[in-house]
Amino acid sequence: MKAMILAAGKGERMRPLTLHTPKPLLPVAGKPLIQWHMEALRRAGLCKLVVNHAWLGEQLEAAFADGARLGVSISWSAEGEPLETAGGILRALPLLGSDPFVLVNGDIWSDFDFARLQLPAGKLAHLVLVDNPPFKQGGDFLLDAGLISSPQPGELPRALTYSGIAVLSPELFTGLAAGPQPLAPLLRAAASRGLVSGEHYTGRWVDVGTPERLQQVNDLAQEI
Repeated sequence: MKAMILAAGKGERMRPLTLHTPKPLLPVAGKPLIQWHMEALRRAGLCKLVVNHAWLGEQLEAAFADGARLGVSISWSAEGEPLETAGGILRALPLLGSDPFVLVNGDIWSDFDFARLQLPAGKLAHLVLVDNPPFKQGGDFLLDAGLISSPQPGELPRALTYSGIAVLSPELFTGLAAGPQPLAPLLRAAASRGLVSGEHYTGRWVDVGTPERLQQVNDLAQEI
C-alpha cells in the first residue's frame, strides 16, 4: 500500500508559530512533526508516500525532497487553493493509484503501529478511532462489532473520535467533483451503507492543534 499524509492546513490555531513555518515542520523532540509519520510508515513497510501541501508548502519540499534521506519515496501534491480533506485526496488520486491507501493527518502525533492496518474485503474505508480528548464534548462515530456508524444526538457521549488515521479505497471518491470537499460526509454516507469498518486505539495519540498540545507531544516524545 501507499500512504498519504495530509499537510495542507494553515495551522491557524497554532499561530504565531505557523506564520512563517508550516505546522508539519514544527519540531517535536528535535525533528519535524511530519517526520514522525514518515519514519513510522517506513517501519511498517509503507515507503511510497504522497504528501499534499498548500500553506508554505515549498518549505516542506525543501526539507524532504524525494524522501530518500529517510528511506522513503515522496510524491508531492501541491494545491493552489485549500481543497479540504476529500478535495485534496481527489487531487492526489493519480499519484495514489487504484489500490487502497493509508491516510494520516499531518497534525496528529501517535505511536500507532501502521503495520496492523488493512481494509477488510468489501469495505470502502477503515477508521482508527480514539477516546474523546478533553477539548471535545462528543465523538464523531460509533463503533459496534467492528462497524462504523454515525451517532444520533443522544448517542454522542458514547461516540469515539476519528484519529486522523484510516485506510481508504479510491472508490470512496467515485463521482466526487473537483474542488474543496470535506471527507466526513463521504465517510458517513458509506457508513450508512455498512461499508466502513473501524477499530478503537487506546495508545498514545494527540491532536496537535495548539501550542499547548505541541508541548504535550514534546513531553510524550521524549519518553520514546
